[in-house]
Amino acid sequence: MKIFGIGLNKPGTISLHEALETLGFRSLHWGGPEVRRTIERAMAEGRPAVEDLDQYDAYSDIWCLSEHFDLLDRQYPGSRFILTTRDEASWIESRRRHVARNRERAATGDYSGDFLVVDVDAWREQYRVHHERVTRYFADRTDLLVLRITEGDGYGQLCPFLGVAVPDRPFPVRHRSG
Repeated sequence: MKIFGIGLNKPGTISLHEALETLGFRSLHWGGPEVRRTIERAMAEGRPAVEDLDQYDAYSDIWCLSEHFDLLDRQYPGSRFILTTRDEASWIESRRRHVARNRERAATGDYSGDFLVVDVDAWREQYRVHHERVTRYFADRTDLLVLRITEGDGYGQLCPFLGVAVPDRPFPVRHRSG
């Protein structure tokens, strides 16, 4: 079984990643441009998307996986999918702050990525389309968990979904302000 975090960035993906590791899963969070290229190469060659990253049990905050959840479902039967989400307005504000941090880092030479533009209209559309696609695809299924970490969801929802015991420690919540 693979576990795919299929939420957009900024709804608690680092917290999900850390929680999965606490539960004993080998988890990959983001991984940078090289991970994206590795996945895209496998998909272009018609191979399973994470074949070259098979040492992991769980994957989160990797957009090329999140947007192809239907392909992952076909390639990895029996997998679990987790849609981390949050209120749209707070998600947009969190992304805005993330872009501001990226711009500051780019100005000092510490960031070379391309997440440097605030486009609220495009983000709003991306949020709505992605959530609608996921909701429609997984309707009447039990292999999707919608997890609202910023609203207090945690191990109480995650552990039963994955069939593991709730650990005796608090759910990791990172970057609470952004």
